Amino acid sequence: MIKVLKGMKDRYFEDIRKYDYIIDSAKNVFSKYGFEKIITPIVEETELFERGVGEETDVVSKEMYTFLDKAGRSITMRPEGTAGVVRAYLQAGLYKSDPAVKWFYYGPMYRYEAPQKGRYREFHQVGVEAFGVRDPFADAEIIKMGCEFLETAGIKNLTVEINSLGNSSSRQRYTVELKKFIEERLDKLCDNCKTRYKKNPLRVLDCKSEACQEQYKNAPVLKDYLDEESSTYYEELKKYLELLEVNYVENYRLVRGLDYYSDTVFEIKSENLGAQSTVLAGGRYDKLLEILGDIQMPGIGFAAGTERIALLMDESLMKEEEKPVYVVYFPETKEYALNIIKILRENDIKVDFDYGMKSFKSQMKKAGKLNSKYVIILGEDEKNENKAVLKNFDTGEQGKLEIEKVIERVNGDV
Repeated sequence: MIKVLKGMKDRYFEDIRKYDYIIDSAKNVFSKYGFEKIITPIVEETELFERGVGEETDVVSKEMYTFLDKAGRSITMRPEGTAGVVRAYLQAGLYKSDPAVKWFYYGPMYRYEAPQKGRYREFHQVGVEAFGVRDPFADAEIIKMGCEFLETAGIKNLTVEINSLGNSSSRQRYTVELKKFIEERLDKLCDNCKTRYKKNPLRVLDCKSEACQEQYKNAPVLKDYLDEESSTYYEELKKYLELLEVNYVENYRLVRGLDYYSDTVFEIKSENLGAQSTVLAGGRYDKLLEILGDIQMPGIGFAAGTERIALLMDESLMKEEEKPVYVVYFPETKEYALNIIKILRENDIKVDFDYGMKSFKSQMKKAGKLNSKYVIILGEDEKNENKAVLKNFDTGEQGKLEIEKVIERVNGDV
C-alpha cells in the first residue's frame, strides 16, 4: 500500500473543521482592517526565494523543494508566502498607480525539514502583507491585528515580543562590532555560525544550538547602535502599541530567520506550545521590493502556521456542524424518496441516505451514527398520501406531515 510521504499529512473530518474555522476567523479579522485576499502560485522561479529570502538562510540552503521543470528551468515549491506576494505586487505594477495595498493569503507551503509537533514538510500558513506605508502606527496596528486573529481562535497566554533591527546604516555599524565579537569565539561555534557570520552576522543570533547561544549571551545589542531615525521609529512603535493596548516585551535578541527584515520585527508566542512557542511572526521589510524589483517601496507583514494554531485553539468556539436529515425508504418507495430528497436539498436542507437496499433497522442505526436530529421515513402510505413521517431523534416525537410542513419544521430548527 502506498502511504503519504514523510512530513506530509492527510486532513479530513475534525482537521478540516479546525482549518475552516481558522481561515474564516482570519478573513473576518483581516477584512475589518481593510485587507483583501490574494492567491499566488505554489511554484515560483527559484531565484525569487534565493534573492528575496536569502541564500544563506536555512530555508534556501537546506529546506527548499527545488527541481527542474520540463523546460529546464529551476523552480521551487514556495517555502513561505511573502516573496510571492511581493513578486505579484511588482509584476502588477501597483507601485505606479496606487501603492498602498493590503493583502492577506492562506495556503500550503513546503520545507524539507525534520517533522515535529505542529510542523510538517507540507504546512499551511495564513499571512498578510501591506505595501506603500512606512509608519510605526501601521506596524503597531498589524501586530494588534495578529493578536486579535489568534484571540478569535481562543488562544490564551499570548506574549508579544518586539525588537528593532534598525535601518541599513544602523545595522552596518552593529555588524562590524558583532563580527569582532564572533571572531573572538569562532572556535567554540557550530559550523553553521562559522559560515553565516561572514555574509550575515545577525543570522548567527538565530542559531538553535544551545552551545552557540551560550557564547552569544554577552554579544553586543543592536539597540545600542540604532541611529536617531531608527531609535525614534522604535520608540513610536512602542507608544502606539500601548495606545492599542497591546501587551509586549522587548527581546533584543529577536532577529527573525529571513534576510529581508529591517526595523520592526515581532513574534507572538504561546506558552502552551512548549519549546516551539512561536505561533505568529513577521516584521518590516522596506528593502525587499528594492532587492526583487529595484523599486523603493516599504512593506510589512506576518505569517502564522495553521497547524500550530489548531494545536492551541479553543475547539468549543467552533460552530457545531449542522446535523444531516436522514431519509429512510424501502424498495417500493425509492423513486418517491429520491424526489423528496431533491426537494429537501432545493430548500437548503442537508440530507443523507443509504444508496443500498438496507433494512429499516440498519437505516435507523446509520441515522443515529451520523447524529441526525431528524429522520424522514418514507413508506408506502406516505408515498400514496404524498407525505412523510418526521421523527425527532432527540425527543423521540414523530408524526406524519405534508412535505411543506416537514421543510418548515426542519428549517425552523436549523
